[in-house]
Formats: sequence, C-alpha cells, structure tokens
Amino acid sequence: MSEIIINGGKRLSGEINIQGAKNSVLPVLAGTILCKGNCVVNNCPDISDVETSVKILESLGCKCHRDKNTVTVCGECVPHYEIPEALMREMRSSVVFLGAIIGRNGRAVISSPGGCELGPRPIDLHLSALAKMGVTITEEHGFLYCNAEGGIKGAEISLGFPSVGATENIILAAATAKGLTVIHNAAREPEISDLADFLNSAGARIYGGGSDTVYIHGVEELRGTEHSIIPDRIAAATYMACAAITGGEIKIRNIMPSHMVAMLSVFRESGCNIEISGKNLTLKAPDRLFSIPQIRSQVYPGFPTDAGPVIIAMLCKAEGNTVFSENIFESRFRYIDELKRLGAKIKTEGKIAVIDGIASLSGAGCKATDLRGGAALVTAGLAANGTTVIGEIQHIKRGYDDIVGTLKKLNADINYLNEE
Repeated sequence: MSEIIINGGKRLSGEINIQGAKNSVLPVLAGTILCKGNCVVNNCPDISDVETSVKILESLGCKCHRDKNTVTVCGECVPHYEIPEALMREMRSSVVFLGAIIGRNGRAVISSPGGCELGPRPIDLHLSALAKMGVTITEEHGFLYCNAEGGIKGAEISLGFPSVGATENIILAAATAKGLTVIHNAAREPEISDLADFLNSAGARIYGGGSDTVYIHGVEELRGTEHSIIPDRIAAATYMACAAITGGEIKIRNIMPSHMVAMLSVFRESGCNIEISGKNLTLKAPDRLFSIPQIRSQVYPGFPTDAGPVIIAMLCKAEGNTVFSENIFESRFRYIDELKRLGAKIKTEGKIAVIDGIASLSGAGCKATDLRGGAALVTAGLAANGTTVIGEIQHIKRGYDDIVGTLKKLNADINYLNEE
C-alpha cells in the first residue's frame, strides 16, 4: 500500500484547475443506466470511486470506455440488476444506483454499501420513498431485494431530512416512472441540479432541481446524451485550505463561486484575501490566520460537512480558538486523533470540536481514517515542520484526482511512497 510523504513548511503558490465533482459524477454515472443509447460524461475526475462506478455499470451489462476525463457509457442493453457485494463494499455511494436499476429493470438486488465510516447513515429514507413508489423491498442475509412488478409509480414524498442520496435515488427512480413525483424537503446541493440537468438533457422532465421541492414527470424512456460534470467545490476548498495554512497565494481555475458562498465566507473571516473573476479565484493568505469564533456544518447552502476537516486542519495554526459544531455525521471527528500526532491542540466532546491554534505543527507518521480526514492530514502536513508520512491513502484516492500531482504544481514538497 502506498503512502504520501510531505516535507512541510513550504509556502504554496501557483495555479491549478479544479477537477469534476465527486459528489456529482457518481449519481450521473448511475443515471446512464436509464438511457437507451450512448452517454458521454465529460470532466470525470480520475478517482477510485469513478473506477468503482464504471465496474458497477459493466457488471450490469453496460459497455463503458474511458478516455482521460471522459467516460462513455452505452446502456442499450442492461440485462442484470444485481450489484456484486464486493463493489458495494468499496463505495457507500453505490446505493445511488438503486433507483436507476429499478427504474430500468423493475427490480434490483444490493447488499449494504461500504465507504467511509462516519457513523450511521441509514438508507431508510431511500427505501421508504421507493416503497411509496410501488417498490416491494425485502431483506435477507444482508441483501435487499427490490421489486416493482407493476412498474414504478409517481408519488408525493416528504423527506424527514434533506438527504442528498435519497433525493438523488428518488429522482432517478421517478425519471421513467408512471405519473408525477413530488419531493418535499429535497436536498438543495448543486450536485442535485447537475443530476437533473443531465437527465433533462436525456429527455427527462424534472423541475426544481436544487430547490426544496422537486417535480418529476415520468417519461417512457431516456435517450443518450452528452454532459459535463460541475467543478468540485470541496476539492477547491481543500486546495484553498492548503494554501491558507502555508501563508500562500494561489489561483484556482474552473470553479463555480456561487456554489461556495458559505466556504468563501469562512476563508475571508480567517484573514484570507479572495478575489473572484468569472470562474477563477485568487486567494492570498496572511502570515498567520485568524481563528473563527464558531463554525457549524449544515445542509446546503450552509457550510458543508465535507469541508469541515480541512478547515479544522487549517485553523490548527490560526491565532486563537475556534469552536466547530458537526451537525451531519456523528463520527466525523475520527481523524482528529491523527491530527494530534502532528501537534494539533483539539478537544472534542460529542459533536463539538474546540481548536486551540498554535504557532507550529511537527511532522509525524499518521494514517487517513476517511476521505476528508485524509485531506485534513495533507493540509496540516504541508505546514508542519519536518516530514509527515500519511498511510491508508486509498481513502484520499476515493475523492481527489492526483492530490500529490496537483499540490506539486503549487510548489509543495510532496510525493508518493511505494506507489503501486
């Protein structure tokens, strides 16, 4: 297993492009199952979760071809409806394939999904919504057997929590259902809008994607189409945090500033100067960051939970104390013990983390506990004195397209060790 080695203390500078959004490309690739024709998906990041998604599509009978950042999927024939258990365990987001498989074949078989261990993330909302749409669901020996013998029917669904995954699964199942589906309290993330745009370009009739009420008028079938994935706002925030903690100055191209309002506010409050021109952003950090009294993770358009770890890492060297409230995942703070190995002073209790900013961090051996926690270790390691070695980096590769190569472009002293 490879590791990442960082010789910290170098000020980041330079320009980079931002990859396509991990949280958008996965449901879009799932949506290609519904399309009877060739789908060309551009701006796909080179991450292991995309690789797993392509394997899932091929296991279902789709023909897939990848050329750099473009994935072409032919769903003319999708004879299979069961996702192999090994692939489900690789990626928790694999559950988003459920609605699309049922929509195409009228039935599906999946096991419990894997991915990062961030605490309970039950798929009850997904299953109860599908049940309202006429899907019969039984569970045996760790597998879910889903059947819609009479076809999926439109329904009015009110989500108890604006779950991104549940919203996506409902949209995918409803796109070719009979009648109208209405989702109340839907997730509003930009990735929902991107999925709706992709499906609409294939002939779907979806209105209100990205708002709290989504209307889906089912159509008989979808056709092939071409679509480009939106920029990854969490990756953008990660590289901004890497620059900020090192007192750097960077330019980031190909972002959507309107998707990042809550995060940009945090960077500005920490003392960073941010200038935006179209889809380009320039960040200039002070010699030492300011602490931020309180940050709360919230559903969009609030501050995203996925950006929390890199912001906490960034504020480890800020002047003063910050209180961070995690309101989405109850086990999000597992990576903090690893940050402490670099000298970070952080106290946690329940959903609260208190960061006591210090003047310097020290390089150490540590390991990624999950995707965003791994990115936090990279962020801290870039500013630490000495050498940091990060293990278990398969978690990081799930969501970042060559994070080492990207940071090298920004003058970081970072490399892979024992790269396979």
